[in-house]
Amino acid sequence: MTTDALTVTTAAALAAPVSLWLAAAIPRAAANRQGPLVAKAATATAWFAFALAVTALVAHGFGPPRSMNLLAVPLPFDLGHFALGVFVDTVTVIMLALVSLIGAVVTTYARTYMAGDAGEGHFHKWLVLTLAAILTLIVSSNLIMFALAWMATSLNLHRLLLFYPERPDARLAAHKKFVFSRVGDASLFTAALLIGASVHTLDFANLDAGIAALDGTIPLTLHVAAWLIALSAVLKCAQFPFHGWLIQVMEAPTPVSALLHAGIVNAGAFLVIRMSPIMSSAAGALEALAVVGLVTLTVASLVMLTQTSIKVSLAWSTSAQMGFMLLEAGLGLYSLALLHLVAHSLYKAHAFLASGSSVDGFRAPGLRFNSGAPKPWHWLVAFQGPILMALAAGWAFGIDPTAQPALIVTGAIVAIATAQLLLQALVLEDDARLLIRATAIGAFVCFAYFALHELFEHALHDSVRPVVPSGGTFDLVLSLAVVAVFVALILVQHLFTRIPGPLRQAIHVHLYNGLYVDVAVTRLIVRLWPIGRRPPQPKNGADCEVPA
Repeated sequence: MTTDALTVTTAAALAAPVSLWLAAAIPRAAANRQGPLVAKAATATAWFAFALAVTALVAHGFGPPRSMNLLAVPLPFDLGHFALGVFVDTVTVIMLALVSLIGAVVTTYARTYMAGDAGEGHFHKWLVLTLAAILTLIVSSNLIMFALAWMATSLNLHRLLLFYPERPDARLAAHKKFVFSRVGDASLFTAALLIGASVHTLDFANLDAGIAALDGTIPLTLHVAAWLIALSAVLKCAQFPFHGWLIQVMEAPTPVSALLHAGIVNAGAFLVIRMSPIMSSAAGALEALAVVGLVTLTVASLVMLTQTSIKVSLAWSTSAQMGFMLLEAGLGLYSLALLHLVAHSLYKAHAFLASGSSVDGFRAPGLRFNSGAPKPWHWLVAFQGPILMALAAGWAFGIDPTAQPALIVTGAIVAIATAQLLLQALVLEDDARLLIRATAIGAFVCFAYFALHELFEHALHDSVRPVVPSGGTFDLVLSLAVVAVFVALILVQHLFTRIPGPLRQAIHVHLYNGLYVDVAVTRLIVRLWPIGRRPPQPKNGADCEVPA
C-alpha cells in the first residue's frame, strides 16, 4: 500500500464516525423543535459516512494492516498505552462498509417511519449517536478505546429501546439488556487490563507481536482474558440463557430493531474475530464459545418454528444465527464467521424493514401442494446427493479433511441444509423439473460456499490469527455433535406432525414459551437489580432516563 493510499484509507475510516458524532451534537431541545430537519441531516450524514467507508475499502484494497494513533497516554504498571486512533485491516474496512450501509438504509427508512412523531428529532439524534458509536468501535486502534465505544454503543441503544418508556414490556426488556450489557462491559474492561499486564500493549496492531514474544508460554492472565472476552461476546449476541431481552425488545420502533439485529448484536462475533490473537492462543475459551453457540442455535431453531409473530420469529432467528456464528468462530473458522456476519446483517436488515410486507404475503392466497410424507428412499437420496456435492466442491477447492476438519464439518452443515431443499423436491415425484432445479441449486450452494470461504480466507490472511487444530477427542465429539444437531433439526421439522396429538401439543406449548428459561432469568435479575421507578414522561414523549 502506498503512502497516499494509506493516508486516504485512515483519513476516510476516521472521518466516517467523526462526521456522525458531529451531526448528533445538536442540543436535545433544538432536535425536538426541528424534527424533520434533524431527520434530513441524519440521513445525509449517514450516507456520507457510507461513502467514506467505501472510500476506505477501495483505498485499502485488502492490503496489510495499518494503524495510526492520534493521541497516546501511557498507563501505569506497564499496561501499555491508552490511545485514540484508527486500526485499518480487511476486517475493519469490510465491517465499516457493511455497518455504514445498514445505518444509511435504516436512517432513510426511519425518516419516513418517524415522520410526524412528537419525538422525531430526539429519535434521529440517538439513532445517529448509536451508529457513530458502532463505527468508532470498528475503527478503534486500542483495546481501551474499543471497550469505551462498546459501552457507548450499548448506552445509546438503551435510549432507543426506551423511546416509549410508558410501555412496561419495553422497560423490562431494556432493563434486562442493561444489566447484561454492564456485565459484558466489566468483562471486556477486565480482559483489556489482563491483556495489557500480559503482553504490555493494548494496540491491536501489536497484539500478534506481543503474543509471539511469549515464546509459546501463555500465562494464566491471558487464559482468563480469553474467557472474559467469550463471556462478553455471549452476552452481546444474546446467547442462551441470556437471550430473553432480544426477543422482547419489539416495543421499540422498527428501525431500532433493524439496526439492533443487523448491526449491533453482531458486535459479539466481531469482538471474537478482532481478538483472534488472544482467542487462538488461549485454550478452552473458543471451545466454550462453540458449545454455547451450538446449544443456542438448537434451542432457538426449535422455538422459532412455533412462533406466530413475524418479528418474534425473526428475533429467535437472530439468536440462532448468532449461535451459528459463534460456533464457527469457536471452531476457528474466522473467515466463515465474518462471511456469515455479512450475509446475516444484510438479510436481517431487509427482513425487519420489510416485516409489514411479510404480513401481506402470509395473508395472500397461494398454491398448495399435497406432497405427503417423505419415503425412506427420499431421505436416502436427499442426504447422499448433497454430501457428494459438498465432497466434490471441497475436492475442487483443495480442502484437506485432515488439515481442516472444522471446515469439513461446516461443509456438512451446508450439505444437510441443501438436503432439505432436495427432499422437498423428491416428495413431489410428478415434477421432474423441480427436482432438476433443486439439484442445480444445491450444487451451486455447495460450490459457492467453498468459493466464498476461499475468498474471505485470502482477504483475512493478514488480519486474523489462525487456530491450530488440536485433533483431540473433544474436537471430534464436538464435530460429530454439530452434524448430529443439524440432522436432528431437519428430522424434527419433518416428523413433528407425526407425534401423537397430546404429546405434540405439550411440546409445542413448552417450545412456544422458550422452555421458560427466560422467566427464571428475569425473576433473578429483577430481584438482584430492581427496575427503577418509571421516569416522568415529557409532553413530547421524547426523553427517558437510564434506569438505576
